[in-house]
Amino acid sequence: MSVASVLLAVVTLSGFSAGFYLPGLAPVSFCPEESKSDTCPSVIELFVNRLDSVESVLPYEYNAFDFCQAEGKKRPSENLGQVLFGERIEPSPYSISFKAEKTCEKVCETKVYNVKSTEDQVKLDFLKRAMQLNYQNHWIIDNMPVTWCYEVEGAKKFCNPGFPVGCLVSAEGEQRDACVINEAFNKPNTYYIFNHVDITILYHSGDAEHSQEARLVTAKLEPRSFKHAAGKPDCTSSDPMDIPVAFKEDVKITYTYSITFQKNDNIRWASRWDYILESMPHTNIQWFSIMNSLVIVLFLSGMVAMIMLRTLHRDIARYNQAESAEEVQEEYGWKLVHGDVFRPPKASMLLAVFLGSGTQIFIMTFITLFFACMGFLSPANRGALMTCAMVLWVLLGLPAGYVAARMYKSLGGERWKTSVILTAFLCPSLVFVDFFTMNLILWAEGSSAAIPFGTLVAILALWFCISVPLTFLGAFVGFKKEVIECPVRTNQIPREIPTQSLYTRPLPGIIMGGILPFGCIFIQLFFILNSIWSHQMYYMFGFLFLVFIILLITCSETTILLCYFHLCAEDYRWWWRSFLTSGFTAVYLFIYSVHYFVSKLQIEGLASTILYFGYTLIMVLLFFLFTGTIGFFACFWFVRKIYSVVKVD
Repeated sequence: MSVASVLLAVVTLSGFSAGFYLPGLAPVSFCPEESKSDTCPSVIELFVNRLDSVESVLPYEYNAFDFCQAEGKKRPSENLGQVLFGERIEPSPYSISFKAEKTCEKVCETKVYNVKSTEDQVKLDFLKRAMQLNYQNHWIIDNMPVTWCYEVEGAKKFCNPGFPVGCLVSAEGEQRDACVINEAFNKPNTYYIFNHVDITILYHSGDAEHSQEARLVTAKLEPRSFKHAAGKPDCTSSDPMDIPVAFKEDVKITYTYSITFQKNDNIRWASRWDYILESMPHTNIQWFSIMNSLVIVLFLSGMVAMIMLRTLHRDIARYNQAESAEEVQEEYGWKLVHGDVFRPPKASMLLAVFLGSGTQIFIMTFITLFFACMGFLSPANRGALMTCAMVLWVLLGLPAGYVAARMYKSLGGERWKTSVILTAFLCPSLVFVDFFTMNLILWAEGSSAAIPFGTLVAILALWFCISVPLTFLGAFVGFKKEVIECPVRTNQIPREIPTQSLYTRPLPGIIMGGILPFGCIFIQLFFILNSIWSHQMYYMFGFLFLVFIILLITCSETTILLCYFHLCAEDYRWWWRSFLTSGFTAVYLFIYSVHYFVSKLQIEGLASTILYFGYTLIMVLLFFLFTGTIGFFACFWFVRKIYSVVKVD
């Protein structure tokens, strides 16, 4: 199948996936209290998720703050992906029934912070810290994020799936973050807490079916700050709830909320997320940039392919024609090294182990992105992306062991036991040690992103009880297979490699090899890093799958091109070079991550910095194995192909 056909199919799939909400999630209908039933409840559950900030990598559970707590409500279960991402969904103390509107309802008893109490001072300081770092609440109604919509530049409306705890006016009178929305937030050196929310729920009625059943299509809120009167909530007060930076007198905070229902039959349940996605900033720029990047990369890839095909065709024709005419002609170029090109490289076991792990990551990524492109791993299905990736990685130990064992055997390796053990443990151990170290920091900071001990035991059980046995089984099958035959024989005495020019030397060639693949992904990388560290919603999996395919093509063609130049320069050491040429893209990924950290993020604190670079190293390692494997197998196929079609004396 041609590249154009593949890209057309991907675009078709991505467009198809946008036509439905999400396979496997059924809509829930709600009815008023007087007509409720088992299939049509009246109570609308409002769940609260973790709180996070763009200025800190450390998320915290809702219950870590001194907010009103839900008593006696059952906590919903979480999947593996949600736990790994640090999501902690809990029931809320807010009581909502369909069509039952409320005005300035008190959530719980007034929170009183006594200036003489050390415990109260710690709670209030933690709350102030959240306001200073602009921590965001994340609420959920009917599996939809409760959004805060406000105007941004150009009179456009942006709907944020979160709202701040509060804000701070600095000692110089500078209104930081959300304090700019209200002119009353003007007292220097003061915190303002959002202790009231106006919740508006839009529903699609069943009037067309003559039914009282309705489906929720939008949930929005507006955070407010009121200094309630003593003993009675007052949502008409013009004075905001201010908290001085210095804790010199008792502080009393009353939390209230209002509920409003509005009928809207123009919004369908299947498209109820659209208003969030359409309001995301720079959406049009993102589409244009990605399309522009794809066109450029496709053009460059086509040029590389055309040059390679024309040059190889001319070389092969010249070699074969000279021999068929029985002309005595001195060989030159890549044909001179035919007796050394398949000589096993140094550290062949490590190369085979990397290839096995890279194959495992490649297949995992491909299947995960395909399911995401089909709509099964959309943002509505929380944690599904990470859960799918983890399950696939565990089950793909079989091809990892097979590829590593088959390659190691073909390279003349004999220490097969060591090879199998390294395949099963080397790369996963590096990732787990890094991950466990980051988890220790999260534990020490009391963050909700810290993985519970039971989950760590479950991950280790998946690794040792499923992935490792499958790796051993794959290695057993791989060693039973015959070695991969080489089209030419290897000489006993290695040929001397002539002095190389600058661009055919190993290091410059490897550095140049990663530039084009990185140019293929860096625009998409910006939005991926935004979704991870700036907590923005990522949903463009169709374009991500396109970039993935283009990355495969670019890595393959770039590695083949540079490999051909090296062989023409009579340098036959292509094994490790082909792996490192495309794998060097990961180094550019790390450099870009450093640039993103310095120029885009406002992260504060040593712990957050260590966590950022710790998790970045995991991504860089996985990307190195993935791209290196792609480049190696492309080059391996190319070298076997050209030496199998040329007649060698």
